[in-house]
Amino acid sequence: MKLTFYGVRGSVPTPGPEYIRYGGNTACVHIELADGTDIILDAGTGIRSLGKKLIKQQGDIYLLLTHNHWDHIQGFPFFAPIYEPDRNIYITPGQTSPDAPNAILEQMSGSYFPVDYQTLPANIVIQSIPDNTSAWSINSATITRNKMNHPGNGSAFLIEADNTRVAYITDNELYPPYKKTTDFMDWVSFAKDADLIIHDAQYMLSDMPKKSGWGHSVAEEAVKLAMACQAKRLALYSHDEIRTDDEIEALERHCQDVIEIGQMDLQLFAAAEGICIDFDTNPSA
Repeated sequence: MKLTFYGVRGSVPTPGPEYIRYGGNTACVHIELADGTDIILDAGTGIRSLGKKLIKQQGDIYLLLTHNHWDHIQGFPFFAPIYEPDRNIYITPGQTSPDAPNAILEQMSGSYFPVDYQTLPANIVIQSIPDNTSAWSINSATITRNKMNHPGNGSAFLIEADNTRVAYITDNELYPPYKKTTDFMDWVSFAKDADLIIHDAQYMLSDMPKKSGWGHSVAEEAVKLAMACQAKRLALYSHDEIRTDDEIEALERHCQDVIEIGQMDLQLFAAAEGICIDFDTNPSA
């Protein structure tokens, strides 16, 4: 399995010189399996660059959406493969409230976008998974999901393939002021022994309580979850739109200190566009 970050920013894209090292594109992660399967996690603006790579290939594409907030779907109209005749693209929507499985397509209609989704030449299939389905397969991968703590809800995903476990848990508030959909220990069970946890770390303690209830986690909380899961690696993800490169770097150092205090063997990094992890050649670093 090979994993590449194409968009790591939360809420809104952030161009400018202070956002170069980590990148300003919104959520998008690409997973390539050993059998050649392409799995995409979210369709933020980062998916536009990913499209330039996948347009050169001919295989089916599987897109897992956490939810329909704009920063997770806004890159889809600029994803080159949707304009390829006969290209198969399978989209699994998140468990949102209200249920809106077609939202990613319907943004390309009416006065929202000049190209109507009904005219797209690709073969785009919305594959809603019944709520009572605990796991399903995408070729050689097993996919499991868990409901996020987030306004409007949504889904986190666990991808297991090639002897590797990756948990993608973004836009998740571990300690919300509202009734939790999934509590901390359920998250521990979900991501136990993961090779990599990608978790929302949009806020700092200084952002609270002003942003409590907005649907994102404080970075230290994500670290504590990864330690409880005994995960090998944690990627801090969904960086706040106001967080500059220097501030993200400082936050990363602070979280490293939390790991040292906890005396845990956890590798941590702040997700950045272009970071690629090949679990086959480098399973533990």
